[in-house]
Amino acid sequence: MYRKILLLLLSLTMVGCGTVNTVFRDDYVVKVNMKDAKTKCSSIPRVYSGFSYDFCLLNAEPYSASSGIQALTPFVLVDIVLSGVADTVLLPYGIYKQVDDGNIQLNR
Repeated sequence: MYRKILLLLLSLTMVGCGTVNTVFRDDYVVKVNMKDAKTKCSSIPRVYSGFSYDFCLLNAEPYSASSGIQALTPFVLVDIVLSGVADTVLLPYGIYKQVDDGNIQLNR
């Protein structure tokens, strides 16, 4: 039973994982997500992009109480740690993409 709960939590975390969103998805998706969150970030570096993505989510404008997104803050805090680990594993690829493409621009 505990394995199923752990697997479910891990699956939910991976869906919202900052590293998955920034490395394996198009830049446009990241831009839309950050716009929806009303973040103050203007760009996200590709090196440790998942960590930066989550940090931007934590520093976004406060959400309305009716949106229910404030309840996700603990998950973002957990995801920062998991994204940091995933970003470290993907560091060579992140460096390559940073040199090749530069930062993910959010204001364009």
